[in-house]
Amino acid sequence: MSYETSWPARAATGDVRAVVNAKPLSFVEGVAMIVGTNIGAGVLSIAFAARKAGFMPLLFWLVVVGLFTTVTMLYVAEATLRTRAHLQLSGLARRYVGRTGSWLMFASVCVNSLGALTAYMSGSGRLLQSLLGLPPSLGSVLFFLPAAGVLWFGLKAIGRSEKVICICMVAMLVLLFAATFLQPETHLAHLLEGNWLYMIPVFNVVVFCFSAQYIVPEMARGFSNKPEQLPKAIITGMGITFLLLAMVPLSVIALNGLANVSEVATLSWGEALGNWAFFSANIFALFAMLTSYWGLGGSLLTNIGDRFNWQVDSAARQRMLAMLLVVAPPFALAYSGLVSFVNALYIAGVFSGVVLSIMPMLILQNARKQGDTQPRWQCRRWLTHPLIKSVIVLIYLASALYAIASLFNLLPSGW
Repeated sequence: MSYETSWPARAATGDVRAVVNAKPLSFVEGVAMIVGTNIGAGVLSIAFAARKAGFMPLLFWLVVVGLFTTVTMLYVAEATLRTRAHLQLSGLARRYVGRTGSWLMFASVCVNSLGALTAYMSGSGRLLQSLLGLPPSLGSVLFFLPAAGVLWFGLKAIGRSEKVICICMVAMLVLLFAATFLQPETHLAHLLEGNWLYMIPVFNVVVFCFSAQYIVPEMARGFSNKPEQLPKAIITGMGITFLLLAMVPLSVIALNGLANVSEVATLSWGEALGNWAFFSANIFALFAMLTSYWGLGGSLLTNIGDRFNWQVDSAARQRMLAMLLVVAPPFALAYSGLVSFVNALYIAGVFSGVVLSIMPMLILQNARKQGDTQPRWQCRRWLTHPLIKSVIVLIYLASALYAIASLFNLLPSGW
């Protein structure tokens, strides 16, 4: 069986690299991969995560994190375009930062992806229980079948599936938004409730919501024949992501108030609007988990191959082993009782946020010195200004320190 790429001999540096020979992505498929990866468990949890802080602090962080994440994604995009061979984030870090940087980046990918996939296993089981009355574990198994099936067939299958389901999700959301604001129980005054004292913990869950940094190298492979479309797809996808991430909690909080937001937001949203909306909102939630599963699961799969020199695109046995490492631990963790839905995202956001605030800067800096090619597209000079970089690093480090302090009850945890 072939998956869509072949693997060449090792380059002189010793890195294992896939020939950039993937079936090309269309622009819409690329945008859909960004939106689908971002609109996952995070969009379902941020209303609950902000139940103490309120909507306005949440909106503030959506703007700040969305802008800075887009900047770091563009750093990765340029570094990827400067590298002739296809490397994932951990491979880029190995080449341009060194072994320690590579392991840190790989750990970030693993923690973020496993945190997300664990949340999807848990959340999908609960949603299918509420929709069909199934035991949560059986619901998770039913969710797993299409999730792992598309993942197995690779980049083009993911891109096409993301496109179709993202269009369905946007249509469902437009319908739900309209129904929400026609309800007499909807009060915009709810959006002003909350306490800014609890704003910092919300940051780490918002960081997780913009988690598509990990798929930029994979997208670059699909845009290898038209690299100038890569940054355009990133910016477009992140803009759509921001609108959806803002509108879902806005609707849920305006309708229910902060006191009545469920851990998986679509449960309380659908219950408040009626049976049709209950099913629509929760089908949307399942779609959101599914599309994000494909994006993050695919990224983790290819990073495992990159880190351990496994030919996951051409060797069925090695791909199967990597797939098991991607799909089995999240299911086990979801039903271990060790982590909750939101806590899985919070912990993932803390660690991966710090790594992803620093590593793309170092990768781009060294790629400009040591890269193979001069790309047709480069980040504008102001995007790499030291002030921009310093603000990004300070915000993420301060958030991590806050998270550590809250674990020891030295600062409000927000939960």
